[in-house]
Amino acid sequence: QVHLVESGGGLVQAGGSLRLSCVASESIDRFNLMAWYRQAPGKRRDLVASVSRGGTTNYADTVKGRFTISRDRGKNTVWLQMNSLEPEDTAVYYCNAAALPDILRPGWGKGTLVTVSS
Repeated sequence: QVHLVESGGGLVQAGGSLRLSCVASESIDRFNLMAWYRQAPGKRRDLVASVSRGGTTNYADTVKGRFTISRDRGKNTVWLQMNSLEPEDTAVYYCNAAALPDILRPGWGKGTLVTVSS
């Protein structure tokens, strides 16, 4: 089974930037859509951005123009560049395949915590 490890989170001031990485234990090429999700305290996990095997990207309205998702098929890695961070971006960020039921995608990793101070 594919294992996903997220990293790159931390504490940053509003307006700052962070780059998150998600490294898979084996090829994720079989998953057309890879995505970043986030879960704030007391809230559900929401999709933030997705990228297709061919490089087509989609973003939640709340992050459009500030976040950029990318994937390197050879390195089994997905990145999320986050700029102009806002306190509302504070959450645990996870990566996983998208548009699949849980039984067909990797188990969820531990995520990486992003905290944005005002």
